[in-house]
This record gives sequence, C-alpha cells and structure tokens, in this order.
Amino acid sequence: MKPGFWRFSVAPMMDWTDRHCRFFHRILTRRALLYTEMVTANAVIHGDRTRLIGFSPEEHPVALQLGGSEPKMLAEAARIAADLGYREINLNCGCPSDRVQGGSFGACLMAEPALVGDCVAAMKAAVRVPVTVKCRIGIDDQDPEAALDALADAVVAAGVDALIVHARKAWLKGLSPRENREIPPLDYGRVFRLKARLPTLPVAINGGIGSIAEARVLLEPRDGVMLDGVMLGRAAYQDPHILRDVDPVFFDEAAPVAGLAEAIEAFLPYVERQLTAGVRLSSMTRHILGLYHGVPGARLFRRHLSVEAVKPGAGVAVLREAAGLIDRARADIQHSRTPDMAEAAAT
Repeated sequence: MKPGFWRFSVAPMMDWTDRHCRFFHRILTRRALLYTEMVTANAVIHGDRTRLIGFSPEEHPVALQLGGSEPKMLAEAARIAADLGYREINLNCGCPSDRVQGGSFGACLMAEPALVGDCVAAMKAAVRVPVTVKCRIGIDDQDPEAALDALADAVVAAGVDALIVHARKAWLKGLSPRENREIPPLDYGRVFRLKARLPTLPVAINGGIGSIAEARVLLEPRDGVMLDGVMLGRAAYQDPHILRDVDPVFFDEAAPVAGLAEAIEAFLPYVERQLTAGVRLSSMTRHILGLYHGVPGARLFRRHLSVEAVKPGAGVAVLREAAGLIDRARADIQHSRTPDMAEAAAT
C-alpha cells in the first residue's frame, strides 16, 4: 500500500467537516484519515487561507480536498497545502452540486478523464505528499464500466496514489445533491471489479455505508479481491460515537477515550481556546449533536445545545450542562424510570 493511504477515513462533507468537526473526530479516533470540506483551488490561492484551510496539528493525519479543473491552478493550490502540512491532497471528481457544475469541476470531470489525468500529473509534479482522487462510478447516461475504467486509467498513468470511489452514479440533470446521495443505486460490485482489474492501485470505497460493521464487511475479500480502504460520510458525522470503534476494529488499537463523557472533557480545552479567539460556541457544538444517538437523554442533550449554544456569550458551561443531562437521565432510569420512558428519552 502506498504511503498516506489509510484503511479508514471520514469523507469530506461540505458545511460539516470543518476544523472544529475534525478536531472532535480526532478525539474519537487516532488513526482515521480526516478530510477537509472541498475548497476550490482559486480560493486556496487568493482567499483567506487561515479561515479556509487552517487546521490544528492535533488533527493529523488530515487531507485537503480541492475542487478545480485547471492543472496549473490545482498544482499551485496543492503546493500551498503541502507547505502548510497537509498529509494528502485529494481532487474532487464526484460532487454534483449546481455551483460545482457551474465551475466545470466535481462530478463533471467524470466526462473528461484526460483532463483529470492532466490535473493529477500537475499536482504530482508540485508536491511530494500523496495525491488522490475521489470520484463516482459515472454520471448521467455514462456506462459505469467504461466511465470508471477511463478515469482510473487516466489518473493511474498520471501517477495517482489512490482512488476513492463513491459507488453510485451522479445525475447532474434532474437530481439535487441530496438526492444524488440517496437515489442512484449503489453498486459496490463495480468498485471490486475496478480493484480486480487494477490490483496495484489502492482503492477505497464510499457511499451508503451506515455503520462500522458494514464498513468492516466491505474490507473482506470478494472472490479473491480485497479493497484497500473504506470511507464513511454521513454515518460518521451524524453518529460520531461510532468513530470510537475505528481504532479497535481497523487498526487493532485501543480507542483513544474510554467513553463519550471523556470525549467531551477532552474537547473542552479546545472549545475554550476557540472561544477566546472569537469563535461562537454553536460553531463547535453543532458537530456533536448526534454524539449520544440512541442513549437515554440524547434528545435533552441536543435540545440544550441547540437552544443555549447559539446565545451571545455562551461558553463551556453550556456544554457541561448538556453532558450533565445525560448523567441525570441515566440516574433517573436506574432509580425510577421504565424502559419505555428510557427509550423515549433517547429519541
């Protein structure tokens, strides 16, 4: 396996995987590769880099996902990111949003494999860190067999270090970005066929994976073919507690924290530093609303953070109070509440 390609990663997700999200995810897993939101090459070159692509050293290993289709600009953005310390640069060839289509990148690039190859080659020439590509199996009326092979062959020829495949088509006409994550049918078999054809190319699979158990199954051999990695997106964000299982399941290492209360305690010093720097509490706590999914008191936890963290001057006391509601709910169940009430409190 080539350097920098990791067995488990958390997908780049717009408006979700910002630096605060990544910091908290790192508390739950030492080993997962974390990705930024997609940032355009133009923004990296000309924008506020601290705001757009700043990160904390504690987030490592962390990779930057770039959007763009101009090789020279992508190469410059990749160089900037590598100089800042990113461990990997990823090119987005899978996002179907209207804004991305308007810029002629993202999933649109599935129709231009030669251009994607040029982009990868330019980035590889500019940096020493791994350069990877995240793509779909095809777009619109493309044949997924031909489309994915064409893209893979182009980036392999350009020296790509790994390919992450969202195992769905993207329909650029007629479906919203959300629908594109849910409606096109999953075809995991197509990803295994790609790996069988290109056995030396590190290949990771993404799309519709709802749990650590499902992820583990996808890393088991199929007809003698074994993928190199698995990437979780919404499941990892919406139920972040599952990330505590990543290190034990995929790397045979103990989880970094003993429980979710310990995870919140580990998050507090970071929250305090960011508050001092002028960051609103809600900008950080919005990423942990699903932390206690399925646990008694989860609804109270979410409600308290949703209401109190947005208030001017909200501080770490709000987060401590929310965590205290979980402890109180557990104590209530032990002393007086019925199982039915416990289930209701967890919804």
